[in-house]
Amino acid sequence: MNLLTHPMSLPTDSRESRMGRILVDSGKLTPAQAEQVVQLQQERGMRFGEAAQALGFITESDIQQVLAQQFDYPYLQPGAGQFPAELVAAYQPFSPQVEILRAIRSQLMMQWFAAGHKALALVSANPEESSLFAANLAVVFSQLGENTVLVDGNLRTPRQHELFRLGSRQGLSDILAGRAGLETLCKVDAFLNLSVLPAGTLPPNPQELLGRPAFRTIHAGLSNSFDVILYDVSAYSTGADALTIAALAGGVLLVARKNKTRVSDLNEMNSQLGRSGAKVIGSVLVDF
Repeated sequence: MNLLTHPMSLPTDSRESRMGRILVDSGKLTPAQAEQVVQLQQERGMRFGEAAQALGFITESDIQQVLAQQFDYPYLQPGAGQFPAELVAAYQPFSPQVEILRAIRSQLMMQWFAAGHKALALVSANPEESSLFAANLAVVFSQLGENTVLVDGNLRTPRQHELFRLGSRQGLSDILAGRAGLETLCKVDAFLNLSVLPAGTLPPNPQELLGRPAFRTIHAGLSNSFDVILYDVSAYSTGADALTIAALAGGVLLVARKNKTRVSDLNEMNSQLGRSGAKVIGSVLVDF
């Protein structure tokens, strides 16, 4: 019996009907099981998801997954997408960690993006302190429905191509060198509104590349296409790359690592970035 055509197979409420279709299409329910769910639903006046769970056909996690699809709030089941587990915004959207990310997103929306700004640079004092945070922040912005691009401006020790499983490919450095164009921009299909521009080929002269007029052209093109542009940049301690990107973005969020970043380093970054013409929006403390 076909769930999609039999008149008694679908709940009468359209949202409930869509839940049943999603569960069958995703293989969580068979058409025969869906029939049993509908019968129990009608007998007891239950919601479709509640009836399916009462029969032991699905779990609470399955229901949350379907609700996320119904409300265009995509996230992944563990093991899906082959992204690393550290991408918690993709796999654990209801965890305390991601609630904090959403709180940070809300503050940034109110204090920066709502004022008409589009770009923000994420700057840390030491290597590999901002990349994971940047990746997760980009995911939660995309889940909000904002058309988001994450630019890996770390031309020294880039990580975004690894975190989003993009492989070795051309990216920002290749565009700046005139060897490629914005076709290197990667749409992350697991999320509705997220793209990543990887760092590309590691260059011998990252600071000089970032200082080229071509970078402003790239930034202008991204500003015309996206609502939110997040720049992951090299650590402040590795060179002046962060200052160049911060000045272009106009706004900076300082990223500090618990029990590692020194207050004196934060104060120095705050002072230097301010002199570069960028506005320091605030700072966050990460623990990983």
